[in-house]
Amino acid sequence: MSDAEWVLLLSRGQFALTMGMHITLAALTLGLAPFLVWFEARWLWGNHPGAREALHFWLKIFALTVAIGAVSGVVMEFQFGTNWAPFSQRVGGVIGPLLFYEVLVAFFLESALTGVMLFGMGRIRPGIHFIVTCLVAIGAFLSAFWILAANSWMQTPANFSRDEAGVFHPNSVFTLLSAPSFPWRFAHMLLATLIAVAFMIAGVAAWRVLHRPQEAATQFMLTSAITFCLFAVPLQLIIGDLHGENTLRYQPAKLAAIEGSWKPPATDQGEPLRLFAIPDQQMQRNLAEVAIPNVGSLYLRHNFYGHIKSLSEFSADTLPPVLLVFFSFRVMVGLGILMLITTLVANVQRWRGKLIRSRRLLWWLVWMSPGGFIAMLAGWLVTELGRQPRTVYGLLRTAQSVSALPLGWMLTSVIGVLLIYSLSFALGLRYLLQHVNSPLPQEPHIVANMLTTSSR
Repeated sequence: MSDAEWVLLLSRGQFALTMGMHITLAALTLGLAPFLVWFEARWLWGNHPGAREALHFWLKIFALTVAIGAVSGVVMEFQFGTNWAPFSQRVGGVIGPLLFYEVLVAFFLESALTGVMLFGMGRIRPGIHFIVTCLVAIGAFLSAFWILAANSWMQTPANFSRDEAGVFHPNSVFTLLSAPSFPWRFAHMLLATLIAVAFMIAGVAAWRVLHRPQEAATQFMLTSAITFCLFAVPLQLIIGDLHGENTLRYQPAKLAAIEGSWKPPATDQGEPLRLFAIPDQQMQRNLAEVAIPNVGSLYLRHNFYGHIKSLSEFSADTLPPVLLVFFSFRVMVGLGILMLITTLVANVQRWRGKLIRSRRLLWWLVWMSPGGFIAMLAGWLVTELGRQPRTVYGLLRTAQSVSALPLGWMLTSVIGVLLIYSLSFALGLRYLLQHVNSPLPQEPHIVANMLTTSSR
């Protein structure tokens, strides 16, 4: 490999590392904020004693996540100017405003008000504090809105023009939100973050029920999480199917890689459901394939004989890394099915009044607690790897988007980012595990302060 190829590979790896870690933090923030609103509402207006303890317990984790996530987001976005300057020069007119809105919202609404939410407990009126908590949740929602709008435009660009230098220009202000994949991508990601956090809360609560069964707050957290998943997980399956139809229309090569479809089936046969295969991109075929005939057409085209474009219908130099896309999708779907089954079983046990005594199920919930985040990251790999080798789908190749950096500088940058991020996340994970196993906060003075403030 030449130095330029190494720089491209290292730049992609560094961006993937920083983006993957930032997505995890951003998802935790976005998914946890609505639960904080729910906990505080149940405390203030439902007089649920466990809700207060649940609010204080998760508020500390939320504040830590916002602090680290804001810094990791800045590092991630700085790479557009360092590692991806040609991309920024050509596409900055379209996605630049979106990233500006995201930073503006993240810092001035979400991050700033998180401090008020954390330190204002007992110092401001309960109703005002609840409004602040709601504004923090709205800030997290808007931050994700703008980031996914930018990503969706890169995936399915629309409503733009290009000049002779290849620079993209928006045709109107609606270009920023006109990507046809944006509604489905945003809904799919929003539900993914909420489900991931719900399973994390359920896993933490299950751990605490197993070790501290007398805590009312842990039972409240557990029932809140699994009840939410009872509605969210089936809805995610529907949104995912609609998102798949959008991908079939606008990104057919990505869908072909997801399905591992190298050649179109015979005219009298439908697309198979490939449960397992080892795609060989050089030979353009699958090894050790295990498939169910015609079932793929059922969920792809909603009939038994519909076809999709196969990978052989695209130029070989425009195909994504099929092996990674193929397996990442199956990790996401497989975990989604496990989460659906777990949700149904947990709620049945709850209705029967046996959830707290089902030790095997509680331990399973503990093991499943990171499942939502793993599924979300696998889906992100499908999304981003599936549009390769381009940064703007069908229009701008990744090799044309990277900066011409010295290889030594690039190696130093990657090693530095890897060490700093590894240390930061290791310390954050250690704090999280310690906090999960610590006694629930008992802060009667805060309750007294809030009651006094409320009576003024």
